[in-house]
Amino acid sequence: MKKYLLITAGIIFSLQVLAQSGLKEGAIAPGFSAKDNAGKTIDLKTLLKSHKAVVLFFYRGEWCPYCNKQISQLQDSLQLLTGKGAYVIGVTPETGENIKQTVNKTHASFSIIQDHDYRIMKAYDVNYTVNDETLS
Repeated sequence: MKKYLLITAGIIFSLQVLAQSGLKEGAIAPGFSAKDNAGKTIDLKTLLKSHKAVVLFFYRGEWCPYCNKQISQLQDSLQLLTGKGAYVIGVTPETGENIKQTVNKTHASFSIIQDHDYRIMKAYDVNYTVNDETLS
């Protein structure tokens, strides 16, 4: 049976946030291993062996209302996704404390990984930069 990795990127509505292009269709998903918000080691290769699919999504932070809406909708669909054999993982550059705020706002019960050095996001070509004007 073929294994699938589904990737979504958080919706970016601001023209001042510059995003990369993401993986090309048919590209092999880069592997990674990291601790999630519950302290569990998340290893993509292992998950793809034990689940039919992995839903991997990236979000900017708890301050982003669009990201929070997407996470809430994923949480609402979590039972359906896991019932189909999928494992859901969120990846964010935000701190562990802010991940806790995201969980409080969205009631997310799936794994969320802090990508503090953008290692995972860069591997998937979805890291973003905020220009100086936006920071001011």
